[in-house]
Amino acid sequence: QVQLVESGGGLVQPGGSLRLSCKASGRTIRNYAMGWFRQAPDKEREFVAVISYGGGSILYADSVKGRFTITRDIAKATVDLQMNSLKPEDTTVYYCNRKPWGTVSSGGYLPGPDWGQGTQVTVSS
Repeated sequence: QVQLVESGGGLVQPGGSLRLSCKASGRTIRNYAMGWFRQAPDKEREFVAVISYGGGSILYADSVKGRFTITRDIAKATVDLQMNSLKPEDTTVYYCNRKPWGTVSSGGYLPGPDWGQGTQVTVSS
């Protein structure tokens, strides 16, 4: 059974940084697109960033472009989300997602079937 476990959330002041990490257990992430989504209470889950299964394509939501960076480490089976210049509107729960053979296009990205439990990010002074 695959598990995705997020870590790294917390409280940070506006303009600060956090680094989220997602560890996939049970199977390599080599053949999977790995992405991050976020969901605020009473809102739809929102795409944040994704890296394709081959690692050659990356896509960001316009709201985080230039501030967030997604990276992956195949050997460690992890995908990280470096979040800089955080804003109060970034406050929500962030989820890791995995999609087999997932590709990325500029037209958007739909999540795969596997989700982590989520990690809370709070940006507040």
